[in-house]
Amino acid sequence: MLSLVAITSLPDRRDPLLLLAAIDLLIAVGTVVLPWARWPAGSTAVLAVLAWTVIGASTWTIGGIGSGSGAFFVLAFAWLGLHHSRRTILLNAPVAALAYLGALVLGDTARHALAGTVLVIPFAVSIALIIEGRVRRLRAAREALEEEQRWRAALMATLAHDVRSPLATIESVLEIIGEEPGLPADLKPLVAAAARQTSRLSTLAITLLDLERVEGGKLILDWEDVDVEELSHQVTELLGSTDVIVEVEPGLTVRADPVRLQQMMVNLGANAQRHGEPPIVIGARSVDAGVEMFVRDHGAGVPIADRHLLFQRLNRTERNPESVGLGLWIVRLLAQAHGGDAVYRPADPGSAFVITLPRHSILATPPARARRRLGHQHDTPS
Repeated sequence: MLSLVAITSLPDRRDPLLLLAAIDLLIAVGTVVLPWARWPAGSTAVLAVLAWTVIGASTWTIGGIGSGSGAFFVLAFAWLGLHHSRRTILLNAPVAALAYLGALVLGDTARHALAGTVLVIPFAVSIALIIEGRVRRLRAAREALEEEQRWRAALMATLAHDVRSPLATIESVLEIIGEEPGLPADLKPLVAAAARQTSRLSTLAITLLDLERVEGGKLILDWEDVDVEELSHQVTELLGSTDVIVEVEPGLTVRADPVRLQQMMVNLGANAQRHGEPPIVIGARSVDAGVEMFVRDHGAGVPIADRHLLFQRLNRTERNPESVGLGLWIVRLLAQAHGGDAVYRPADPGSAFVITLPRHSILATPPARARRRLGHQHDTPS
């Protein structure tokens, strides 16, 4: 385009400018259609050689005016710094200098102008080296972070797998003890509480093992009719707090995986206990889009600057350095596996974390089978 525009001010160089425009177009089309992904990572460096040739020819065509093309040398070297190594940049420096100085000499540029414009190439190379160094450090930091995340994910999966058998044994023993006729009455609530928390740990282990399947879209959900009010009371028991209020629309029943749905609500409730203030409200209601299940606290809320980090994996904000950074991430993944989502909404006062499920998940009445199965899931999750 610039070559075509230059024809208006340099009509006597119309033919070479048209030729340059055609060459530029061919190179541009080639960069788009060529299968760069099939070739080595550094193969695009060949484009720099084409760039020096075209920019040098452009400089000569417009009469050896270095100020007209120097910016393009800087731009091309900046591109090299973003995508190629220091060695590639340094190898391109003499080629670019030859193209630039050759065009100035052939264009019969005055000596004083030539002396001032030859600084363009060293300047452009310096910029490219600065960019390359910064990009190299950022790339190394990103690779280290990705490796750390892979290590943590593998560690969690291994731990979750290894604790399932001991938890199953503990759960069975607690169940036997709880059914023992001679168990003192004052110990029954303690055994029941231990059984509930062991069940919660078992569910968490199952969830951790399922996370990779969720991300890969391979998780198979155990769809059942879930009585939302009953599930909410179970979540309240698992949280073990007297400062939890249940506000569920009467008769609300959804089609979902009861184990995963319970895990989502427990995660949100534990998050509210850890970072919010009582009372904590566990609620659900039908809306136009489907059904909303939420957990609200009455604390200070989440600062605006931290809200975009809430559902990220391994997120730990400065305000909550003790958090592992998995609870909310798990909630969103499981909600999306159900065809819904999990979001944060500021409350007045406090915070509300909302799980949305699609409309087809709402059932008209809560079947008795759903209530029986939920009670069984509460005692011994499969």
